[in-house]
Amino acid sequence: MAMPNLSSIINNSATQGNPIEALRIFLEREERMETAKQIDKMRFVGYVLELGYDTAKIITSDPYKLAVGGIPRGSFLIMSPVNTAAKAPPHFTLLRVTGVSPTPLSNQVQQTYFELHKKSMPELDVWTQSELQWGALNCDVLGMFYADPKNMQILAYSGDVNNVVSAHRYKVFAPDEPLLKLIVNGMVNEEFSYSLGELRTMECRLFSDDSPNTVPVNISMRDFKGTRTAMFGKTRLGKSNVVKLIAQGIIETTKNTNKVGQIIFDINGEYANDNPQNLSLKSAYPNRCQVYALTQRAGTISNPLRLNFYEQPDTILDVLASLLDSDNRKSIYITSFTNAKLPSIESIASQPENEKCRSIRKIQIFWAILKKAGFTSDETRLRAKGLISNNARHFDPHFAAGLRTAAYQAKNLNLPNPPNSLQELVNELEVISEFRRDNANNRLFLTGSGNALFDADDIAMLNFLNPSSGSGPTVLRAYSSYHSSDASDFINDIVNLVDKGITVILDLGNATDQIRRYFADMISRAVFSHQEVKFVNNNLGENFVQLYFEEAHNLFPPDNKDLTGIYARFAKEGAKFHIGMVYSTQSPSTINKELLAQTENFFVGHLSSQDETKSLSRVQIAFQGIEDDIMRSKTPGFMRMLTMSHRFVIPVQSRLFEATTNQI
Repeated sequence: MAMPNLSSIINNSATQGNPIEALRIFLEREERMETAKQIDKMRFVGYVLELGYDTAKIITSDPYKLAVGGIPRGSFLIMSPVNTAAKAPPHFTLLRVTGVSPTPLSNQVQQTYFELHKKSMPELDVWTQSELQWGALNCDVLGMFYADPKNMQILAYSGDVNNVVSAHRYKVFAPDEPLLKLIVNGMVNEEFSYSLGELRTMECRLFSDDSPNTVPVNISMRDFKGTRTAMFGKTRLGKSNVVKLIAQGIIETTKNTNKVGQIIFDINGEYANDNPQNLSLKSAYPNRCQVYALTQRAGTISNPLRLNFYEQPDTILDVLASLLDSDNRKSIYITSFTNAKLPSIESIASQPENEKCRSIRKIQIFWAILKKAGFTSDETRLRAKGLISNNARHFDPHFAAGLRTAAYQAKNLNLPNPPNSLQELVNELEVISEFRRDNANNRLFLTGSGNALFDADDIAMLNFLNPSSGSGPTVLRAYSSYHSSDASDFINDIVNLVDKGITVILDLGNATDQIRRYFADMISRAVFSHQEVKFVNNNLGENFVQLYFEEAHNLFPPDNKDLTGIYARFAKEGAKFHIGMVYSTQSPSTINKELLAQTENFFVGHLSSQDETKSLSRVQIAFQGIEDDIMRSKTPGFMRMLTMSHRFVIPVQSRLFEATTNQI
């Protein structure tokens, strides 16, 4: 073995403590093995046949491939220049095997095989066997690992190579375990590192006894704070498990600071509740997770997740429409009611004075419907909403005296004082509704300016409040479990919990898509507004919010052109306001391309369609060349991962989510 010269001694000294030292140790061992002719113990696999900046073709032989346990497609190889280690700091080029390539002798080899088959494959002589065992592999050039010239103790990586010399000047090796750890984890920040699983270059586990032992794959939780993370793959193949691991990593790496709060929109209840195949995040971290549930589940401590039907009339009517439709309640008068349009309470204050009265009456009719249906109310809170105009106010529609007198006389009732409570409002509107049904053309139903007192939406709601036939508001009683008269308080509670680094799990199992969308929209807007205020006041500091969305195609449809919606703002402005999100869906093509273009981290399981893999590689070039592998692999938990710390795709078998020994 040659004595080291002065240049190599200086380089070795400068890189002490740098992970790239694993390369020097590896090459020195390879040189000793070669000198001792211990070929079966070497990691050498061949030479470079052709070399470019993006691709390489290498020549290898069966004994070399068998010695390293095989060279599957997608596996990593390293390329190191020959006889230059003493002249340059340690470095190597990373290759990824993409397929088999013909050699210059391919035609002659095929001819030999043909002749052998014709002769029933007699035993080969050693010279023919030596000729036939050589082959070539195509590889992608992924980049280069090297010692940072500005600080030789720091490992650096570039997505390109600084030089390409003649092919004969390189040797190619299958990396050993220390080098694989450098390749996979070398650029991951150790302070925020968290174990995701093990390196798995192929789905097949056969003939891998001589491969390196288990190589852990770590992720840096810093990569997920304030960034966008996509989770793609067919159902039941491990997306939710990886989501749990990411959420667990955030909890574990912030246990001393509580700087990252999380909100998980749990549409199947699997993050909040245990089942025979599932350990929930809540069970693993009972002190760091808080569940809000639409339906209380046995064994899970949770706070009620309720809507205040009175205070959000503009959106609640859509929710009721969804619930009624799912229960097949499609009578004409019910459909007319759910098709009505209501203003938001907040919008009334900015309306012209001559429009306020009509808007307030619409909300009053809706309130009367809810009251008659049996929905609880806090009348003090409703008064505080400030429904006041020159005429209608609070619970008083302020109908003209002539109309009120005629309506009550028609029922042989004494004229009461104007309504001052919800029940009095219900009584008043029932009398007016019945009088209107019998006297629709009466001039009493015209305003002073000659316009109709009630428009089509008003009439639809009055007919629902007091129908001539049918059960009317009582059909809504089945949905009272979604309502609470003080429900709006939970939004502030959730925002405050997130500020304290708590993981909030919203158990939306058994809810309709409309209910899920309603909660997602409402809470997302509240979180965004809260973070925006902190940004304006320079109070963000190191605090982050992490949001988790499943069935993301419903929130980020590919044809959505609205760039002002809350989810579009997450994609565009989330990083500025320290809002990160993890979104899951089965297919990349179902997600808005603007969001995909802004996404930093990807986890991709099995996709069955070429259109899907092409859609993925078009938006993220790092996935080019591995589309076929993604389509073939169907093992649960087997993912292709790309993060901000991993500049190239890492194939990983994610570990099964489980509680840590020391729960926090």
